[in-house]
Amino acid sequence: MKIGAVAILPLAMGAAVYGFAFGLLAAQVGFPWWGVGLMSALVHAGSSQIVAVEQFASTGDVLSAVFAGAALNLRYVGIVASLSEVLNGLSLRKKLVAIHMTGDENWALTMAERAKSPDVGAAFLLGSGMVMISVWITSTALGAVIGAALPNLERFGLGFAFTAAFIAMARGLWQGRSQALPWLVAAGATIAAISLGAPKAYGVVVGVLCGLSAIHLARRVKEAVT
Repeated sequence: MKIGAVAILPLAMGAAVYGFAFGLLAAQVGFPWWGVGLMSALVHAGSSQIVAVEQFASTGDVLSAVFAGAALNLRYVGIVASLSEVLNGLSLRKKLVAIHMTGDENWALTMAERAKSPDVGAAFLLGSGMVMISVWITSTALGAVIGAALPNLERFGLGFAFTAAFIAMARGLWQGRSQALPWLVAAGATIAAISLGAPKAYGVVVGVLCGLSAIHLARRVKEAVT
């Protein structure tokens, strides 16, 4: 666990920056600091929390905000499926804890390290996850505390912190041209869905499902050829 906790520190510091920015903006639309911290502890999914807060800010409807965040979290179905070998042998309780602590950053790092060494497993995932969730809760709650005491911060362009964070995460997950097809399919499907009027959260879900379908079809074709 210690190895995972140390390895994730650079990514955790980056997450702290946009977690702080998220807390600032969440406070600006009326979320109390304790609500932001509680959301971070229970949801622990930055992109879904961002979408939920943006949805609440634009509609004022809590239910639609929760639904939008939950829809975006459907991508974790694929992430959890990819961890089947990593979590093999753990008790159900430990599996549930590990899944809750799994975020984009520590999942990507675990899978990258596991590709180098098959010995990397659940301990690495749990160690890195414990650091990430602790940093995320602290940074978002602190941002909300400060954001509640400051004037409107949107004019400073802090909203772009989320876009920049997603770009950085995507760059870290890119492993070469062999991934180009599912990425292009996912991007094209997302753009098409949003252009047709679908909410952004659902557009992302459509893109994820189409990208996963492209991966599945590519593997089937490769197996058929070989």
